[in-house]
Order: sequence, then C-alpha cells, then structure tokens
Amino acid sequence: MCGIAGFIGDGTTADLVRMIGTISHRGPDDQGFFHKNGVGLAHARLSIIDLTSAGHQPMWNTERTVGIVFNGEIYNFFELRKELVATGRKFLSSSDTEVIIALYEKHGDQCFKYLEGMFAIAIYDVMADKLLLSRDRMGEKPLYYSFSNGTFVFASEPKAVLAHPFIKKSINQHALEAYLALDYVPTPLSIWEGIKKLEPGNFVVFEKGRLQIKSFWNPILEQRNIHIQDASKELDSLLDSGVASRLVSDVPLGVFLSGGLDSSTVAYYAAKNSMKPIHTFSIGFNESSFDESKYAKEVSRHLGTIHHHKLLSAKDSLDSIPNIFAKLDEPMADASILPTYLLSLFTKEHVTVALGGDGGDELFAGYPTFQAENFVRMYQLLPLSLRRMFPSMVRFFPISDENFNLRFKLEKFFEGANELNIARRHMCWLGSFGDGERRLLLTYSNKSLSIIGGAYESAEKYFSAASMINEYNRMLFMYQRTYMMDEVMVKVDRASMYAALETRAPFLDRRIVEFANCLPYDMKLRRNTTKYLLKKTMQGKLPQHIIEREKKGFGIPLGSWLRSELRDWGEELLIAPPELLGGMLSKSYVRKLWDEHQKGVTDHRKKLWNLLVLLEWERKFLK
Repeated sequence: MCGIAGFIGDGTTADLVRMIGTISHRGPDDQGFFHKNGVGLAHARLSIIDLTSAGHQPMWNTERTVGIVFNGEIYNFFELRKELVATGRKFLSSSDTEVIIALYEKHGDQCFKYLEGMFAIAIYDVMADKLLLSRDRMGEKPLYYSFSNGTFVFASEPKAVLAHPFIKKSINQHALEAYLALDYVPTPLSIWEGIKKLEPGNFVVFEKGRLQIKSFWNPILEQRNIHIQDASKELDSLLDSGVASRLVSDVPLGVFLSGGLDSSTVAYYAAKNSMKPIHTFSIGFNESSFDESKYAKEVSRHLGTIHHHKLLSAKDSLDSIPNIFAKLDEPMADASILPTYLLSLFTKEHVTVALGGDGGDELFAGYPTFQAENFVRMYQLLPLSLRRMFPSMVRFFPISDENFNLRFKLEKFFEGANELNIARRHMCWLGSFGDGERRLLLTYSNKSLSIIGGAYESAEKYFSAASMINEYNRMLFMYQRTYMMDEVMVKVDRASMYAALETRAPFLDRRIVEFANCLPYDMKLRRNTTKYLLKKTMQGKLPQHIIEREKKGFGIPLGSWLRSELRDWGEELLIAPPELLGGMLSKSYVRKLWDEHQKGVTDHRKKLWNLLVLLEWERKFLK
C-alpha cells in the first residue's frame, strides 16, 4: 500500500514534494520523484512485496520510456510474471509493479484487464507523451484527479491534489447536499469543486491535452440457475483461493477478527491456507452492547490462531479524533472509523498487512436493511391513515444508547418506508438527512440551486445499470457501487493508511463478486435469514452460534458520548459559531437537533455526527 501523486502541465519538483508530503502516512518507508518536461510523478512507499531498492518508485522499464507509480497489490502477479518470462521478458525485481510495466508494453491500454487485485495506477509513456490512470474494479483504492487550465493533477487523496498551486479550495455544493443525505460523497463527485474520483473499473487517458475515460471491466450481471449444494461448493472453492491469494506478503500478516461471520470466514480460510499459525486481532469496549471480543476469542480458539486483543476506553476513542480529522480531507460520517483506526494502530504493532471481512454484507445481503425490505411492501399496503400513525407511536419507545436499539431501528425504518423508489428508500435508511430535513437544514440560498433530491442520483444510476437482474440483486449491486465503495472502503482505507497498515478484502475478489452477483437473491436472503448461502457454506467450519449470530456492526457509544465526553466539542462546532459552514446551514435547525439529543427527546446521534464531521472538515481544510 502506498500513496501516489503527479501532474502533466505546470508544476515544479517542489510541488511534487509538497503533494506527496501530505500523504506520507500512506507510505512511510520510502519516497521517489520524477519531474521532466512538464511531467511529474511522486510516490510514498509502504514496502510489502520486494522490500529491496529494486521496488523503488517511480519505476521505469530498462529504456526509461515507460514509468509508473502504483498503490495497491496485484494478487496474480506471479502467474502473469511466469507467462511474461515464457515469452522472453526479463525482470530486475520481484515486485508486482514491474509486472504492470511489462503488461503495458505488451498490451498497451488493455493491460489493466489482466490485473487481479486492488490498485490505483499511473503510467507515463514517454514516446507517446501519454498518461494513463486506472482504478481497480471494486474501488478499493482511491484515486482523485483534476483538469483545469491545461494542467492535469492526480493523487491518492484530495489533500495531495490541493497541494498543487493551481487547485483552488471551494465546496462542490452538489457534493455537499449528497454528503448530508448519504454520510459520504458519492463517486465521481468529491467535496471539492473541480476534483473528481475516478470510477472503479475505469482508466483515464490524458494525451495531447485531451482527457478520455474508458472502461476495462464491466461486471457480469446475469442470473445463473444453480442448485444450492453446487453453489455452496463453488463458494467454498472461491473463498479458499481468494483468501489464499491474499496471503502473499514479504512482511508479517494477520487478520482482523471481530467474531462476526465475515471476518471469521476470512480467518478460517487464512488458517487453512497458512503454513504457520495466523495472527488475529480484535479490540473491545467497556460498553457491553458495543463489545464483540468474547466472540472473537472463541473463534480464535476454534481455529487455533494467535489472538491479540485490546480493551479500549472511551478516552482511547476520543483521543483518536484529532489524529483522524487532521487527515480526513473529505467528510465521511461513519463513526466506526474511530475503532477501525484504533484496531489498525494495534494491529500495526505486530504486522504490516491485515485481511478483513469487508464486502460480505453487500454481496450476500447481510444488512438489516435487506430484512426491512421484506416488511416494507406489506407496510405500504396498509391504509395511509394507519401508516401516518406508526412514526408518532415510536416516541413511546424508550431512548437507548445501545448499538442498533429498537427505537433507532424503527425510526430509521419509518423514515424510508413510504418511499416507493427502492434505491432512494435504501439510501434514506443508510443515510442521515432526508429530502425534507435537508430543506430545513440548508439555507434558502443553497436550496435555490434546485439540487434538493439529487443526492440519490448515483444510487439510482447504478440501480438502473443492473437492469438485467431482478430488483433485489440490482439493489445489492447498488450497495456495492455506493455505500460499500464510498463509505465502507473509504473508512477502511483511510483508517488503515493513517496507521501505515495495508488491508486486503478477500470477499472483493473479482471471481467471488461475479459469482455472488449472478446468484438468485433467495440464496442470499431466504425469508428473514441473511447471508443464507455463506452461512450454509460455513457450517461445520465455524461454531454454529457464530454462524447464526445477529449482525452487530463495528460501533461506538456515540449517543451517550455526545451528551458527555463529546459535548464540549459538539457545542464548540455546532452552537458557539455565529454561522455554520459560511451560512450554508441553518443555525436554528442544528440547535434544535442538539437540544433534543441533549434532553433525550430523540436520538440524533447519526445526524449530529454527520454535521460534526462536516464542520471539523471545514475547520481543518477549508478555513
């Protein structure tokens, strides 16, 4: 894992040094620079494969006509290298980076389709005076770019793009509105005006001052007819090979283990494919409803892993907030970034690479929202008068700070249950501020931009793009291209990179993704059982009650902290300033949310965290 940055056009070596310096946390082991004839490439290296100087980047072919900076891992590079050697190709290193150069020289722009892995790549072809940028199929690795006034700038994180002197800091107001709705900024937008994210499975060609975006992969979305027993055997084989391919490393490696089904599945196949005992890692909290440590320890004993566990206090999480927000240059309101960062720091004390269970929920329908979808159709058949009564009845349920408590789940259900559009309904369930709430939150000057309601465009686009499969599988594909890519994977990438730890997600292996997306939906959610096929596949491999456990999520007791340890911080950002976000947000509406939460009238933890992240981002990066 590394950080990359560069430009074509105006810029200096000093600009390159400054750009890569902003993301040096992504690669603390080495830095490299190239600047000549208006072309700049920079790299911050976290050494994983080929720890010698032969793996230094920017890397060049022997003729120095093709250069590359690369962030990620190519899991099939051994096989690709073997094929290239058979054709007479000679290699000077044992790195996957050199294999990408060789593929480009052989296949040109088509080289990316041969790569299995997670990556953000920049290739400069000197003879053609052409720059190519490419991002992996599932968007595991970030890649931002900007093109204005004849200069093209790119980097792993927006702060590095902003470090180029030609890039100005201003808010993309369409992205702001989307963030308030979704808790993240959806691709291809970024919160910064003029900076975009490259969509996954795509590559940019910048040549002769022109920018083209092309695709090297389109997901297979055609439903298969397959028996459940055959599907289970195929999934077992795919998980086995997917995890095994991600165990290749020249540095110590471990597995995040929460004790949930997904991480336990990854730990099982890692233990099966490793010649040595696998190291597993978990953290716990004093608050019982947020603590899964006993399950992680049980799975560790069952699999025979060397388990490392750390119990954290509220102070540990609170102390991590300044470290995270000092680097979080695009707002992302998933509060689990705090424990993910602390887990990454703890894991980094022992290993440099960690495998995780991310992606299992989006592939196999693991979230409670998929269960809620089973009930919403029945709910919508009720008379309108009766449906109007239910949300008001929820207030009679007690307020609770427990993770995913009943009142919180009911309130979220009713927020989206009357929405007939399935894509918008699920984005409403996952996000914070609905259409009506954003009209109250955003000031009149912003509402006049007529962007209210456009926050769900990205979700609706991906839902529509998967028209060849039924609407429930289309919904899963939409999750993969929105919530998973722009919130879950961003959270994991940033939290782990802030700790200089590489994370890998075996569930996002291309073959597993294509297999899962083509399965009948009732193999994923059967009646009210989530992850049906995965649970069937893991029977006999993991303890049965681990397989059947209700999903917990990786949360923190945010609701109570906002009334105690985080109260001063919240009032400093939300209450004390004379205006919020330059007057873009309604001070009176925000005050209402804050007061209701403090008095225990309503649990506004999710909305308040969304605003706190946004205003802390403004303070750190915009002002």
